[in-house]
Amino acid sequence: MRRNPSPDRRPSVLLCGRCLILLVVVLLAVTAIAIAKKKKQQQPTDLPSRIASIAQQLWGVPLDESEPLTSQVEKLVLDHMSQWFASNPPPAQTPPGGTPYAVTVRRQIEDLFGGLHSPVYANANTFERPFGDGQLLLAGYTLGWSDFDRVNVVALYQVHGSAVQQVALTHFLPDVDLRFHIFAPPSSVTGQFWFMIYGNRMGKSAPRLSAELYAFDGQTLKSLWKIQDVYDGKFSFTPDSGRIVMSYLKEDELTQAIASNSQVIRHEAAYHVAPDGFALEYDR
Repeated sequence: MRRNPSPDRRPSVLLCGRCLILLVVVLLAVTAIAIAKKKKQQQPTDLPSRIASIAQQLWGVPLDESEPLTSQVEKLVLDHMSQWFASNPPPAQTPPGGTPYAVTVRRQIEDLFGGLHSPVYANANTFERPFGDGQLLLAGYTLGWSDFDRVNVVALYQVHGSAVQQVALTHFLPDVDLRFHIFAPPSSVTGQFWFMIYGNRMGKSAPRLSAELYAFDGQTLKSLWKIQDVYDGKFSFTPDSGRIVMSYLKEDELTQAIASNSQVIRHEAAYHVAPDGFALEYDR
């Protein structure tokens, strides 16, 4: 007996294949949506955690490629401080034994970086001094993610009564830590506030000292003088003298002294304030 030929099953096979592909696509889409929702739920909501989530990504990033991340942190910090100043104006007068306003500001900045963990870290520094009919408040931080990779942000605020307004911003130099020192300008210079930012950059054999002297005239911040990467440099300040002494080594002389087992020579340079910045007294 002759059998009838079996129907062609190819259309049904193709249909099943298409259904399977469609099912896989749907499952992938559902999974992607679920992951996105989970990530959204996991996004930190408080500011220290948001700052930490960005800053922790700096680990392993070269300094010259870090700006997309460090600028995000900077914006979060500065925007928050503007709001914080509006809600926490300076007192008319600090009571005896009370906390200076600059210290309160520094602690607020430190709290913003409270979510960081090693190897990422941040240090804050502030000072406040009279200027004109108000005060000038300098507030800055160093954000680092290794012994060598560090960035600085320093904001200058003008304080009039209960109003605090940012009037200048500088980033000093990368790779160094952050310290401040105030200088009275020479008597021939009026209406200006002078201060120096300085710090050390880690080196393979000794730290390198860098410093920059700034002047603020109520409108603009201007750099007057700068030194960079002075080998094992150290400052000594004479209070209210407008004078600094810097001791330092010369790296090539140190190398020769070590090779010949001889005494290393430490050099010294002195500077004093002059109308256009620092004037060198001697370097020996």
